Amino acid sequence: MKEGTHFDLPIALGILCEMEIISQETINDYIVMGELGLDGSLMSVPGILPASLKASMLKMGIICPKEQGSEAAWALDKMIIAAPDIISIINHFKQNQFISMPEKELLEESSNYIDFKDIKGQENAKRAIEIAAAGGHNVLMVGPPGCGKSMLAEAINGILPPLTSEEILEISMIYSISGLIKEGKLISKRQFRKPHHSTTMAGMIGSGSSSGKARPGEISFAHNGVLFLDELPEFQRDTLDSLRLPIETGKVLIARANSHVTYPSKFQLITAMNPCRCGYLGTAGLECSRAPRCGEEYMSKVSGPFLDRIDLHIQMQAVSFDKMVEFNNDNIEDSKTIARRVKKALDMQKQRYKEFGFSKNADIDGATLEKNIALDDGSKMVINDFAKKVDFSARSYHRALKVARTIADLELSETVKRHHVLESFSYRKINYKSFIKV
Repeated sequence: MKEGTHFDLPIALGILCEMEIISQETINDYIVMGELGLDGSLMSVPGILPASLKASMLKMGIICPKEQGSEAAWALDKMIIAAPDIISIINHFKQNQFISMPEKELLEESSNYIDFKDIKGQENAKRAIEIAAAGGHNVLMVGPPGCGKSMLAEAINGILPPLTSEEILEISMIYSISGLIKEGKLISKRQFRKPHHSTTMAGMIGSGSSSGKARPGEISFAHNGVLFLDELPEFQRDTLDSLRLPIETGKVLIARANSHVTYPSKFQLITAMNPCRCGYLGTAGLECSRAPRCGEEYMSKVSGPFLDRIDLHIQMQAVSFDKMVEFNNDNIEDSKTIARRVKKALDMQKQRYKEFGFSKNADIDGATLEKNIALDDGSKMVINDFAKKVDFSARSYHRALKVARTIADLELSETVKRHHVLESFSYRKINYKSFIKV
């Protein structure tokens, strides 16, 4: 059954072969895709990049619309016929015209990220965001309106390393099958997706179309990038809970009547919320009459299993007016300085986990963590004391150790020491200071 416009050009070329206008042998070694206009012009169709990669695997070429030739060039270095119309293809095969090979192109995306040195105060939160970037960890920021949660979330892209060639192809294939690659130019920057809290489960994880095909959702568009969920409790609870499995596995299975499709969804989750609905719980003079119960009710809208998958929980307070007036960023680290530290930490992780098939601390499994955590005696004592006092799930325990490993990597330390573990536990929801002697 023909669906969509992908097969317009193949059907037309098949008819031309039957009419002996072009030879069947000339197109046998090509995958053909393209929408055909009434005037014979060729128009873009989704999925040229993955089709070109498949053609490369089969040692074939591809025939596609001219404006998608650059997209195909990322997978093939020969046998690309990117034509503006069907007449050009006929002339090419009759050797009356030569269609040149297209060149690779990347989409020119803005790099104007918020610089860390321009964020006033919030040094503890900045530190946590740096740790998150250095290990691929998930973050929850809780604080009153206007304290800088959104600015910190948007600043993280400025300290993440550039996409590798493999990552560029992975994210661009997702955008390609969705018809979002423009002029054949591939995605060049890590994507920062910020869906509104009214986004449905289908919009978040993926959905079916009228033809029954499964389409990617926000979590797949954020693959190899950042998914920022602001006003976290305002999202539908089912929508948030649908993220639990993709957070663990880095992929999502979308099952529909006519198709079962698995899309990659290895994203870094950054979330933010007010401490209560009015936003000012804990702020003297601004709390509503229902405090503190309003805060408990507001937090209860987010499930415990979802929160358990977040590595770093950050409590933030509003920056005072005096500090804002006195703020001087001359002695504050900029994003480039922090990015260099993050890159060194990530390079250590890539080297450490090369034989295990992982690249970041947040991605490793329990067995790999146990082999590579390298705890010293002081850190083991802290963990033992902690385990005796606190009811800690196995997931929370492993996530805390991964964060400690990242903190050690930022210091270029092969061993996880006592202060690394203490700082890691400070980012969990519980208060560890009441039972550990610092």
